[in-house]
Order: sequence, then C-alpha cells, then structure tokens
Amino acid sequence: MAALIIIKDISCYGYHGALAEEQVLGQEFRVSLELNMDTPAPEKDLLSETVDYRDAVETVRRVIEGPPRRLLETLAEEIAAGLLALPGIKGAKVSVCKPHPPIPAVRGGVAVEVRRTRGV
Repeated sequence: MAALIIIKDISCYGYHGALAEEQVLGQEFRVSLELNMDTPAPEKDLLSETVDYRDAVETVRRVIEGPPRRLLETLAEEIAAGLLALPGIKGAKVSVCKPHPPIPAVRGGVAVEVRRTRGV
C-alpha cells in the first residue's frame, strides 16, 4: 500500500543563518514533511505496522537543534537524509521555513523545499 504521512509546522528553535547574529541569537524554524511509505495495509491496527511519525519529528528536532548551519538548504538536506534512514520511508518532501528572517521587507517568511527518495 502506498501511503503519505503529512506533518505540518514542526516548530523548533535553532541557531542557523548566514549572518553571525543569527548563529548567536537563534530563531524559530518551522518544518513540514510529506513522507512516502510503501507498507502493507495495517491488519491489526498496531503502530508496529506502519511508520511511527514521532521518529520523523525527532529527526527534525535533532537537526534544527543541532550544530549551526548557514543555509536552509543544508538543513533541509540533513533532515531528508535522516528521514530516508528511517524504516518504511521511501521518499520525503521537506520544507524548512524561517518565519522571521532578518530581511525588512519579508513578512511571510522564507522557505526551502527538497524532495528526496531512497535509492533502490
């Protein structure tokens, strides 16, 4: 069974950015995920029959709360790699948003999105 798990707006605090003050002061990051699975339909209604999306959220938290990175692209790639290492996930779309970037004209945030699949 092909299935898609969607997780929206995981909010974490991190110290990422191209500007030195971003890596000192830190800021909120919001991450949304789409996880592609190819698992059999659950027969017994048990968590062990599917992907536990708490593991995906923990992967995001570990990256965002981890070592400083300059680029949103780097964060998105690291999250995608971690997600593809989880059992049952064959593809992932990762959107990393900086809702309050230090750019005066931007009010809706900036985001980067990557789509990655596990090599067959």
